[in-house]
Amino acid sequence: MYTVLKNASYLDVRSGTYHTDRSIIIKGDKIEKIADASAADGMSDANIIDCTGLHLLPGLIDAHVHTTAITPDFAELEISSPFYVAIKSTEILSGMLQRGFTTVRDAGGADYGLAAATLENPAMGPEILFCGKALSQTGGHGDVRTKGRREFEGCFCCAGLGVVVDGVTEVRRAARDEIRKGATQIKIMASGGVSSPTDRIDSTQFSIEEIRAIVAEAEAANIYCMAHAYTARAIKRLLQNGVRTIEHGNLLDEECCDLFVETGAYLVPTLITYQALANEGVASGLPASMEEKIYMVLEAGNVALKMAYDKGVKMLYGSDLLGTMQRHQLQEFSIRSKVVSNIDLIRQATVNAAECFDRVGSIGEILEGGLANIIAYQNDPLEDINVLVNPEESLQLIINRGVTVKHLVTADQNA
Repeated sequence: MYTVLKNASYLDVRSGTYHTDRSIIIKGDKIEKIADASAADGMSDANIIDCTGLHLLPGLIDAHVHTTAITPDFAELEISSPFYVAIKSTEILSGMLQRGFTTVRDAGGADYGLAAATLENPAMGPEILFCGKALSQTGGHGDVRTKGRREFEGCFCCAGLGVVVDGVTEVRRAARDEIRKGATQIKIMASGGVSSPTDRIDSTQFSIEEIRAIVAEAEAANIYCMAHAYTARAIKRLLQNGVRTIEHGNLLDEECCDLFVETGAYLVPTLITYQALANEGVASGLPASMEEKIYMVLEAGNVALKMAYDKGVKMLYGSDLLGTMQRHQLQEFSIRSKVVSNIDLIRQATVNAAECFDRVGSIGEILEGGLANIIAYQNDPLEDINVLVNPEESLQLIINRGVTVKHLVTADQNA
């Protein structure tokens, strides 16, 4: 059966303008045709949705999430029941979809099973692009052991976000194993982090030889590497060795920005997570001993965002929220809007991600032949980006892979 969005006004994210008075004809999970509004007149057997007065956008893409991070205490997560974590993850995924995200890139934790479940049931949550377990060195950002703990569980069935590996042979084997399990990208923990108990924010992690080995394995499988990194020193050694996306990047410098532009790599700021961790991290389960590290990167992230934007660095939308703080996912739009224009923000959460993920023509745009991932708002986000931040007030329609997840009757349609 066809679904037709009649009288549609949809945003061309590349040009930043709306195409008006269109009929978007959906068959299965794809957009079969975009035609004049009158094209819907002869389709009496179709599911017709009148979009008069609405502003249609492609489904949003969050390039840095942790769909299985039901708590910010990663040591506790690692020993949690994988069955319990999976059930709680469905609540996280449902929330993401209800906020308008139809594609998310998991940065450690999700696997092929969770990804398959959302593909089989688009009403359950967004499509998940997953890396499996993030690769960490001993004592790195993915090593959740405290100083007095010797063993790292890290087993296949454990619900943790990472695996600890050392040396070129081990990192190759770990990367190949995630590729074997269907990873769409490989995640490298390449500097210190907030939520790891024994490392330092300003440390670099993995040797150059190890990084090159991981990147080589990803490239051999025609996928790419994303890497957690804060400092300029850590970022430069990653960009110089083929990593495609840098996650966070709060302590970058102008030389880093030039290197981003030169290599065509992408920056994925995740500013909302530091604000949320500062406000409620400990109350949500973050060990109090890690709280001090939040403030080392909190303010620097805003400076880095402006520097990167002014330098023309390509960026993606990311949130990186954990546990109950996942509800703040859309607040990243508000934070970035102080620096980034509304249309560029929307591009960061749509077409930029499609280009980075090698999914142009499939996601990130409303196109013939593309997936039917479409959201619609009462008001225009080009005029006010907070339209996206408050979906309860303005988000009227969610279609995920052709399945209508949400459809509210607008005031214009009632008139």
